[in-house]
Amino acid sequence: MKINKYNGLVFAMLFGFGLAGHAQTKQWTLEECVRYALENNITIKLTELDVKSAVIEKKGALGSYLPTVNGNASHSWNIGLNVNPVTNIATTQTTQYSSVAVNANVDIYKGLQNQNTYRRTQLGIVASKYQLLKMQEDISLNVANAFLQILSNKEDLKVKKEQLIIDEKRYTRSEEMVNAGTIPRGDLFDLKATVATDKQNIAVSENNLLISKLSLAQLLQLKEFADFDVVDDINAKDENNIMAQTPVDIYNKAKETRTELKLAQTNLEIAEKNVSIARGAYQPTLRGFYQFSTSASYSDRLTSDPITGLPVYVSPDPVMTQFSDNKGHNFGFQLSVPIFNGFSTKNNVERNKVSLEKSKIDLEQKSLDLQRNVYTAFTDAKASLNTYEASTVTLEARQQAYNYAKEKYDVGLMNSFDFTQAQTLLTNAQSEVIRTKYDYMFKIKILEFYFGIPIVPIITK
Repeated sequence: MKINKYNGLVFAMLFGFGLAGHAQTKQWTLEECVRYALENNITIKLTELDVKSAVIEKKGALGSYLPTVNGNASHSWNIGLNVNPVTNIATTQTTQYSSVAVNANVDIYKGLQNQNTYRRTQLGIVASKYQLLKMQEDISLNVANAFLQILSNKEDLKVKKEQLIIDEKRYTRSEEMVNAGTIPRGDLFDLKATVATDKQNIAVSENNLLISKLSLAQLLQLKEFADFDVVDDINAKDENNIMAQTPVDIYNKAKETRTELKLAQTNLEIAEKNVSIARGAYQPTLRGFYQFSTSASYSDRLTSDPITGLPVYVSPDPVMTQFSDNKGHNFGFQLSVPIFNGFSTKNNVERNKVSLEKSKIDLEQKSLDLQRNVYTAFTDAKASLNTYEASTVTLEARQQAYNYAKEKYDVGLMNSFDFTQAQTLLTNAQSEVIRTKYDYMFKIKILEFYFGIPIVPIITK
C-alpha cells in the first residue's frame, strides 16, 4: 500500500504521541500558539521579505534624484595608415593611444516622474506592511480556530470515554442479572454491541484529536510536535462583552481598524501615482551633462624640420605631460521633447487609468464586503449563542430523562433497547453542547477581530 506524505505525517504523530505519553507534555495556551505562529509561520516570513523588497525599491527611487557618474578608459593599437588622434596627422605606422574620460548626467526635469515614483515606493512600503499585518491577522484567526478544534475534540473524547466506563459497568452488572435470571440474555447481547460501539467511537475521537493537533502543529511550523498539547482552561464567555455592541458600532469601528480597507485605500493611492508617472512622459525632459577627457599617444610623430624642411620623426612628450596638455571639458544641457512615439505614452496612461478604476471599485467592494461580513458575523455569533444555550437546556433535559430511564431499567421496568436509546440521546446532546460551545467561542473571536481586539497584540516591524 502506498503511503502519501500526509498519511506519513499522521503516522509519525501517532507514533510520537505514543512515545511521549509517559513524558511530561508541554501545554500551550492560545496566546502562546498565536505568538509562535506570528514568529515562525513560513507564509508570514515570505510576506516580511516583500516588505524588505519594498524598502529596496524606495532606495532605488531615491537614487533617481542623484546624478549618474561613469568613468572609462581605453588603450588601442592602430596599424597602417591612420590619423593620430592626438596630433591629427595621417601617418603609416603603428600607433598606440590611451584615453581617459569621466561622464556625469543628472535629470533636471522629467515630468515629475522621479518625484511621483519616489512617493509611489513610499506607498508601496505602507501597502506591504498592511499586507503583512493582514497575513498575521489571518494566521491568528486560523490558529484560534485550530486551537478551539483541539479543545472540542478533547471534550468529545472525554465524553466518549466516560460513556464507555458507564456501559462497561452496566455490562458487568447485566451479566450478574442474566446469571440470576432477572433479565433476558438478549439484553446482554445489546449491551455487548453497545460497548463495542463505544470503543469504536473512542477510536474515531482519538484520531480526530490527533489530526487536529497535527493541523495546529503544522500551522505553527513546529519541528518537534510529538509532545504538543494545549491547555483546557478556556471558558465559553464573552469576556470583552462584544455582544453588547450593535452591528453598526462594530462596523464603524471595523472601518477604522480593518487592515483590508487600509490596504485597498493604499493600493488606490498607488494607482493614482502610476497615472501621474505615466502622464509625466508627455512632458519634456531636461538633463544636464558634463564630461572630462584626456588622451596620450605613445608613437613618434612625423613633422618637418624647421630648418631644412625635411620630414623627421619626433618622440612624443611624456605620457603624463600629454594627459595634462590634452585634457578637455564638455558640459551643457540636453532637452528632449516627445512628439510622437506610436501612441505608447497614451496607451500607458490609459492602461494605468483602467487600473485606477479597478482600485476604486476594489475599495468600494472591500467596504461592502466588510459591512456584510460584520453583520453576518454578528448574526452568526448571536445564533450560535442561542444554539449553545438551547443545547445546554436540551442536555439538562436529556440527563434527567436518562436518569429516569436508568432507574426504570435497574428495577426491570425498561428493556435494554429503550434504555440504550435514552443513553444515545444523552450522548448526542453532550456532543451538541461541545460543538455549539466552541462554535460560539470562535464566532466571538471573529467579532472581536472586526472590533479591533486581537488575540495578542501584533507589532509590525
